[in-house]
Amino acid sequence: MREHEYDTADFDSAYDDVDTRMRRGRRKKRTDDRDRSGRLTEEERANLVRLREDALSEADKPEGADRWSTWDDADHGPTPRPDWVITDLGAADRELGILKTGKEADVFLVERSGAGTSCLMAAKRYRSADHRMFHRDAGYLEGRRMRRSREMRAMSNRSSFGRNLISEQWAVAEFGALGRLWQLGAPVPYPVQRSGTELLLEFIGDDDGTAAPRLAQCRPDPDELADLWQQLVDTLTMLAAEGVAHGDLSAYNLMVHDGRLVMIDLPQVVDLVANPKAESILERDVRNVSHWFSSRGLPSGTADPRELMVALVDAAGLN
Repeated sequence: MREHEYDTADFDSAYDDVDTRMRRGRRKKRTDDRDRSGRLTEEERANLVRLREDALSEADKPEGADRWSTWDDADHGPTPRPDWVITDLGAADRELGILKTGKEADVFLVERSGAGTSCLMAAKRYRSADHRMFHRDAGYLEGRRMRRSREMRAMSNRSSFGRNLISEQWAVAEFGALGRLWQLGAPVPYPVQRSGTELLLEFIGDDDGTAAPRLAQCRPDPDELADLWQQLVDTLTMLAAEGVAHGDLSAYNLMVHDGRLVMIDLPQVVDLVANPKAESILERDVRNVSHWFSSRGLPSGTADPRELMVALVDAAGLN
């Protein structure tokens, strides 16, 4: 994965009035060593200022929508883009409801409309430092490094500033992983854009906004179960050959849409070479999914975690 530079900036109370915030934003960056607790990255700070200004500009709010398209200010997904992606800067986004709540992020259903067309997307928004619980991040972060030791210390100490860095790094990591895997042809949602800690992703579901079920919610018949298992093995092998593992795989972050298995939730994607705990994390992934398939009636000889583990280690070249 590419390394990303993170810059610090002053960040005081989020509830200061807008005029005061604008004046502070024009001041020169302070260079003293005062306590940086609670500060966000420059990108997050700019994003919060922009969102605050948007909220105060009701006159400019698009009719029947919640905001104008954020495409212009975002990092974009890989090309060639799917035909349904709307890049019109005059497009507007409308939030239709929540799809999923989680420990680290919430996912909302968003409709983007522009130039006579529209599309549905899943907006994944990582939680703020005060409401987030990255309960396993220490092990995953071992394979990732930042260029500045100060940021690494803040992340290790889990200060407010460090937790904000972790949140942004998760968003960057997931966006990069999805783009990389999508280009390989892996069954993952297309990553439309990233703006701060918000990801806009391909919505996996029906045109009426009904989300596809998680694998854990499905009760496939024997033939469907065998087909889904083979799809999963093919996907895990593709990831291993690319040198990565999901890192938190279970029947809850696999979706089934029209018979197709889709892998989601990849902020903790693990580098099988750089992370010293990679093999144990991969083994846990394999054990979780193998147990689910076996418990649903797939023959134990087919869903053998030891056999699959050997195949994935071989595909990753870890022998």
